[in-house]
Amino acid sequence: MNTDIITPEILANSVIAVPPLARDLDLNVCAAENAKIMRHLEAGGIRTLLYGGNAVFYHIALAEYADTLAMLQEQAGADTTVVPSVGPAYGTSMDQAAVLRDFDFPTVMVLPARDIATPKGCATGIRKFAEAYGKPIVLYIKFEGYLEPGDALGLVDDGVVNWIKYAIVREDPTQDDYLRKLVDCVDPQLIVSGIGEQPAIAHVNGFGVNSFTSGCVCVAPSLSMKMLHALKAGDLDIAESIRQTFEPLEDLRNGINPIRVLHTAVAEAGIANTGPILPLLHGTCEDSAAKIATAAKVLLEHN
Repeated sequence: MNTDIITPEILANSVIAVPPLARDLDLNVCAAENAKIMRHLEAGGIRTLLYGGNAVFYHIALAEYADTLAMLQEQAGADTTVVPSVGPAYGTSMDQAAVLRDFDFPTVMVLPARDIATPKGCATGIRKFAEAYGKPIVLYIKFEGYLEPGDALGLVDDGVVNWIKYAIVREDPTQDDYLRKLVDCVDPQLIVSGIGEQPAIAHVNGFGVNSFTSGCVCVAPSLSMKMLHALKAGDLDIAESIRQTFEPLEDLRNGINPIRVLHTAVAEAGIANTGPILPLLHGTCEDSAAKIATAAKVLLEHN
């Protein structure tokens, strides 16, 4: 595993994959199946893996946290950067900080809390976690009312934040007052688009953010990397063509559930047996799984 500090250059060189976390029938994290996902991503040129929502780190038990981190560290390739997550509850994240200090991950993402939280309170909690952890963190802005752009700027200026994942969904991603305020006050090279290939052109080309995260990259990593290279080269026609190729599977994710559909898609594409999904989520129904399988296999053929 690569333990170097994540710089804007590292962010720019890879799509940031957000994989599912494979488990066995007893819901234990499965090293062999997770390694298959990692090898597939690495073979496609991916060098940064972020384990967050798609890996259901929202509901991971503290009792299995250290073993899960050890597995990710051990299975990642020598040139692969791995970023786990903490939270979203404040108490959970502070307990996880003590575990994380025994590992060499370059940073960790703080999952955003929606309920029983205020923007100023979230900023304070993130500061306290980063102080306990001892390293700058990844700030995940997923919905309105979590943090104001000024709060994010303060965290960046104080050295609390390594980089920002921006993932507020808009009907038209080119029209985003929050993101415009954010890139006007925070260096956009510290910001990545956090909603996959679909808004990536608008975010990278229109707002100047550095890169993008993706879940469907777990099916077609080479193709997603080709899109990133096209964006960096300003070849928007190629980028748009690739975006459209990802769209059928993304439409299923949006229509059913992004995390559950990706969990099924990786298995149905034959990449790895992801197993049952961790509660409080549930798997996809048989009819949905058939549609997901078709879309995932077609996408894999384009990889």
